[in-house]
Amino acid sequence: MNPSSSHAELLATLRQHLGESHVLTLAQEVAPFVEDWRGRYRGEVVAVVQPASTAEVAAVVKACAQAGVKVVPQGGHTSMVGGATPVGARLSEGSAPVVLSLRRMSRIREIDTIGNTLVAEAGCVLQTLQEAAQAHGRLYGVTFGAQGSCQIGGNVSTNAGGTGVLKYGNTREQVLGLEVVLPDGRIWNGLRTLRKDNAGYNLKHLFIGGEGTLGIVTAVALRLHPQPAVTTTAWLTLDDVSQALNCLATLQSIAGDRIAGFELLNRAQLQAVLATFPDIRLPTDPDAPYAVLVELSDTYAKANLQGLLEDALSQLSEQGLLRDAALAASDTQRAAFWHIRHSISEANRKSGMGLSTDVAVPVKSLAMFINEASRAVQARWPELDIVLVSHMGDGNVHFIPRFSFEQWARIPNQAEVADAVRATVHDVAVALGGTFSAEHGVGHVLVDELARLRPPLELELMHRVRQALDPQALMNPNKLLAH
Repeated sequence: MNPSSSHAELLATLRQHLGESHVLTLAQEVAPFVEDWRGRYRGEVVAVVQPASTAEVAAVVKACAQAGVKVVPQGGHTSMVGGATPVGARLSEGSAPVVLSLRRMSRIREIDTIGNTLVAEAGCVLQTLQEAAQAHGRLYGVTFGAQGSCQIGGNVSTNAGGTGVLKYGNTREQVLGLEVVLPDGRIWNGLRTLRKDNAGYNLKHLFIGGEGTLGIVTAVALRLHPQPAVTTTAWLTLDDVSQALNCLATLQSIAGDRIAGFELLNRAQLQAVLATFPDIRLPTDPDAPYAVLVELSDTYAKANLQGLLEDALSQLSEQGLLRDAALAASDTQRAAFWHIRHSISEANRKSGMGLSTDVAVPVKSLAMFINEASRAVQARWPELDIVLVSHMGDGNVHFIPRFSFEQWARIPNQAEVADAVRATVHDVAVALGGTFSAEHGVGHVLVDELARLRPPLELELMHRVRQALDPQALMNPNKLLAH
């Protein structure tokens, strides 16, 4: 990596603020930061910087703004849509940005067990945050497969969802306050832990889901919840999605807000997991078209959730909704059930070229969406199979048409095919009153889809907000909105 001489002054300034060892320019040093974790998107950079404080982030952003160099904020680098990668940037063309990694900003600043709040820096890994809350008898309600590597600042910037949304809500519903470095280097301190604050516009919501295009989140104040005292988990198998919806409706009537997870997986998805991880065994009925992982939790230690779930499953069986069911008899079995679910991303990465989509539709329309999207895709590309997992309670489906690696290698116009497959799926979702982006964000991959599928007035308002906060268009270029 050889930054041009025009960047020499900027690099000198950055080293002055951060120290030599935290401004990376050598090819081997920047390599982990310039390509996404699946190896699909990459670019070149002026440097990768690693600030250790909000003041250092502000100094970097101000220096880049003065030099007219763009900034790509980066957390755990787990984006599915190229949202934290300098996609296509070239030093020779003058388009290379500075990647600002928040890995060194990982402190938990405060935990309040009376107010049930936690304040953490943006680089805090989600699992570390969860464990800190648990050590104080509390729970942070957002969880998903990448929790061991994703960072809370990235979760906020993409409004991450995951498996606990049905009970606790997505990231937006956890955020009480933010600290943000603005595109000109000023620091907005909105790091309040208040549940009620109606003093003007609620600015934090601009940055939640803003994907780093309006500023860099450096710290977060979050809601915590009481730690569940009892949990019970079951693995259900079913013949179709309509049965799964009926199971969900019945369980909601019986268990109410005790439902902490309701995850739908199809047979192709489970087969990909089994092929990638030979040590995994399905709890029951491996040939079933669909499986559901359901979990109940309660903060009351004497709550008989096992009995409640057994009664519910008996009712579901009597209604002819189940093929089979297995209840976890121990914490070890519960962990094994969830290990299947959390192995999906790695299995999909290794099992073929999946063109992942992240749609949401009204919950009642899930069966219709899956059926219609499958028909629409396979009518044009019959060689594709479909793997899917759905957070059913909130209508979110990770619907993934998948080529084998050999099939994909034979396609000459891969980018066009990928866009066409995704558009086919998105059109079905939008026609049913849904969205093409539920929790992964827009990033680089879906910029054109946002322009295609959102109303002109909505797009105009988004552009006005971005222009107001980042008139030089320096923050996370070519993400979310087309310039």
